[in-house]
Amino acid sequence: MNIYQQNMLEKVEGRLMAEISNTGFDVNITTLTAIKARVTDQKFYEVTPSDFMPVEVGENPWATEQLTYTSFSTGDDFEKGIIEEGTNDGKMERTDTQIGSIIVPRKVWGKTTNYNIAELAQATKSGNWSLMEKKEESRFKNWQLGIQRTAFLGLDSNPTVKGLLTQTNVNINTAVITKTISSMSSTEFNTFLSTVLPVYFANSNSTVLADTFVMPMADYLGLASAVDEGFPLKSRLERLYEVFQTYVPAFAIEGLVYSSAANNNLGVNRYVMYRSNDPSSLTFEIPVDYTTTIYDTVNGFNYSSVGYGQFASVEAYRPLEMLYFDF
Repeated sequence: MNIYQQNMLEKVEGRLMAEISNTGFDVNITTLTAIKARVTDQKFYEVTPSDFMPVEVGENPWATEQLTYTSFSTGDDFEKGIIEEGTNDGKMERTDTQIGSIIVPRKVWGKTTNYNIAELAQATKSGNWSLMEKKEESRFKNWQLGIQRTAFLGLDSNPTVKGLLTQTNVNINTAVITKTISSMSSTEFNTFLSTVLPVYFANSNSTVLADTFVMPMADYLGLASAVDEGFPLKSRLERLYEVFQTYVPAFAIEGLVYSSAANNNLGVNRYVMYRSNDPSSLTFEIPVDYTTTIYDTVNGFNYSSVGYGQFASVEAYRPLEMLYFDF
């Protein structure tokens, strides 16, 4: 190649790179510019739903809804079953079982990713990242963050798909927590400690105690303050654990960004006390986990792939075992 041909080629490449500068591949550099192999990716708020609730993956895939039967024991007072000896008791009292049902809706999700030969060549020319890898990471992150938000807030577009914080048949208490726990006075904090578990227990018809308490993250991070600044022996978080774990040794306290009014569609700060380790009480199902098809082409130039999955509504099967505290 002579110098004229080389100059013409450089001019053509320059025009091509100018035309694709909006893709992000074209970056102005000099001979003294060093390019790091590491790429700085965008960061998101990420939590693991299975840390907050039972998550069942792969059960009955592709069914449009899930039916769960519920049973109720019926019968009169126990003492009516006492049989007096020596009497001709021809009619005995009876116990029975009633059957109910809960139908949980499911949704199928899918998104495509595309690239062409030119985009692949241009990305390769940049030298330090993979176009296909980054496109796939972006799609998977879209699924991951969507499932995360659905697990806690449900779907804005479909209220039948509920999250941990948006159950419609769970009772709401507005008397126990009227301000952030971290801002309570020592008297208010001690009153909270002495009332929150009894209120929950009464809500469950005196059947069970909770094992998890979820609260807004900002309030959770503020619990490092002492219960009484005059005697800073223990933090509020330590006292919460001490009291709750006195009754339930494995009791968990979690901070959650979605619980804050600024980060949900509820308009309130929502604290929730519930049983997070009992699948018969609360479940989030992902019948089909994230799956991808292979990249394929019909013309040899444009390639595409589909990522898909299926998820269901979070369902509180025994809603009295969950209680919201709002302010």
